[in-house]
Amino acid sequence: MEKISFCVSEEQEGLRLDKCIAVLCPELSRSYVQKLIDAGKVLLNDAPAKSKEPVKEEDEILVLLPEPQGLAVEPEELPLDIVYEDEDIIVINKPKGMVVHPAAGHYTGTLVNGLLYHCGDSLSGINGILRPGIVHRIDMDTTGILVVCKNDAAHRSLAEQFKVHSITRRYNALVYGTFSEPCGRIESYICRHPNDRLKMTASTSRGKYAATNYRVLETIGNKYSHVICELETGRTHQIRVHMSFKGHPLLGDTVYGQKKDPFHLEGQALHAGVLGFIHPRTGKYVEFSSEPPAYFEELLSKLRRQEGSL
Repeated sequence: MEKISFCVSEEQEGLRLDKCIAVLCPELSRSYVQKLIDAGKVLLNDAPAKSKEPVKEEDEILVLLPEPQGLAVEPEELPLDIVYEDEDIIVINKPKGMVVHPAAGHYTGTLVNGLLYHCGDSLSGINGILRPGIVHRIDMDTTGILVVCKNDAAHRSLAEQFKVHSITRRYNALVYGTFSEPCGRIESYICRHPNDRLKMTASTSRGKYAATNYRVLETIGNKYSHVICELETGRTHQIRVHMSFKGHPLLGDTVYGQKKDPFHLEGQALHAGVLGFIHPRTGKYVEFSSEPPAYFEELLSKLRRQEGSL
């Protein structure tokens, strides 16, 4: 049984217990949290509590998650854009709209389903049945390069590199607005948004430290920019949060930017273009890249025409 513990912060004070847990642990739906509370699997200050009970700052919450029962991830023959593969790793160019691993609402059609068909049992088991081989993720609507591990030794090696932030990760992004300087650096802490469990937010005092370096590739008229973002850390939604924090939300990002997308994109205009790391077997640095997909290039051309930049 997995145990998850939280300490209620000032921002969560006054929330119902079930809502507070859903905010702090967004992978759990609120209805599932309520079932756990009803089953006595949630303790508030070491005692059972009701879903509607309000929490206070510094309250201690313990959630007891039962082991998944009878859930199997089925192999599926899916088109995979394989950039590189050997006995230790497989590098994939992920398309827009593909979820990396099964989760609520997405138990088929994920990258893991396709990998199980392609690799069979040759995936690391460290992350369990739902995430075999998965050492890092990119958002469903972000395209581009990610690496999957085919054995536990490779997984441990890559996981450590991600932990110490030694991985090279560069992204192409189309954002609103123009920049006064050709390059820059954004630093903040990133934490869960206090009122919206689906969002993260930049903070000056709480959360996990995050740093993003950016370089302007092209200024398009006086409305848009094509930028390269290089991650020093790898926080959830980091580029999307930092660009919005800087005043330059990504085109198509209706979570951190405009609520209505005038370009009718399916999610943010963000592409993981470069991924580099030390190969877990050879000990040599390797780097993989992919060009932005067709939708990205077509949108870029449209913006240039629209702004008279051609």
